[in-house]
Amino acid sequence: MVVIVDTISNPLRPRHPEKVNRPDSASPPKPDWIRVRAPNTRGYADTRNIVRANGLHTVCEEAGCPNIGECWDKKHATFMIMGDTCTRACAFCNVKTGMPNALDAAEPQHVAEATAKLGLAHVVITSVDRDDLADGGAEHFAQTIRAIRAACPSTTIEILTPDFLRKEGALEVVAAAKPDVFNHNLETVPSRYLTVRPGARYFHSIRLLQRVKELDPTIFTKSGIMVGLGEERHEVQQVMDDLRSADVDFLTIGQYLQPTRKHHAVMRYVPPDEFSSYEKVAYTKGFLMVSASPLTRSSHHAGEDFARLKAARAASAR
Repeated sequence: MVVIVDTISNPLRPRHPEKVNRPDSASPPKPDWIRVRAPNTRGYADTRNIVRANGLHTVCEEAGCPNIGECWDKKHATFMIMGDTCTRACAFCNVKTGMPNALDAAEPQHVAEATAKLGLAHVVITSVDRDDLADGGAEHFAQTIRAIRAACPSTTIEILTPDFLRKEGALEVVAAAKPDVFNHNLETVPSRYLTVRPGARYFHSIRLLQRVKELDPTIFTKSGIMVGLGEERHEVQQVMDDLRSADVDFLTIGQYLQPTRKHHAVMRYVPPDEFSSYEKVAYTKGFLMVSASPLTRSSHHAGEDFARLKAARAASAR
């Protein structure tokens, strides 16, 4: 379990200042199907060294992803741009909260260099929320995409963006840079937004994904939710319908895991057979790709999934 106070980067600054005074929320013990091995391979160490050498952040570390050992062993990392501090305070998220530093103008080039060193055929770029910036960081995303294209022309690019809420024109800037996959996660069902994702608006996120398709139908769109936060099955199915109404191609569903006792509690560990059922239902609704399992995360197996996504689109066009 991750401690609530970050005593490494700044011993005086809580990692989640808005959560420090909250009462502890206990989650049930983890079942066997949710356990993973600790990362200790040579590949993991090599990836970590490349990330450190380029002064980069990854959502793998900052969000405490359970798949970090597997992914980093294969030299797959999801780069998190615009710093390691988020302007929002979602109840599920382990990324630090506070006022971020100024953008690093050299970061897009550093991400491109790290992509080349890792030899990535498919790279995933995400970010913290930057509500402090006039464009929410849209131009920084675009610069990062362009830098990777210049350094690694054959690498396909997947982005996982914030919602750019109330940032007029921001989405258009990112879409114009033509990522191969545009991912924006809904995270949970509408009824849980006030407690889980209070800074966001469900239908704004749906509209953002729909707008990407309107701007460029060739871009694959993707979104994901967590289960185990108190949602009902019919609500998950309604989310599927809402995403299909926005022509979203790819849906991911994974188990929510509580980062610390100050975060939202796990209400239930969803068994693997329920994930299989969700996957079957989602395919009947028309998604090109669905990944649903306890350890599914937005960027897990992203490269392999992108190849399958392209093949599914080609098959559907015949």
